Amino acid sequence: MSIVWLIIIGAAAGFLATRLMKVETDIITTIGIGIAGALIGGLVLRALLAMMGMAAGLVGAVLGAMLLIWAWQSFQKK
Repeated sequence: MSIVWLIIIGAAAGFLATRLMKVETDIITTIGIGIAGALIGGLVLRALLAMMGMAAGLVGAVLGAMLLIWAWQSFQKK
């Protein structure tokens, strides 16, 4: 997956994940969360990506971003 595609998918995933988890962040944080989530989701769901194609990449990126938001909120409250 190219870097440009990762940024595009990451931005979309970050936007979706922050909206699904009702988190208000600025655009840079949203994109950063999405890109990190795309990396996490890409590693975890690599087998799913091979079976389902690009749609699985978006699903994995959103799930990874949601996991990252959950962890961020958990550690931020302490």
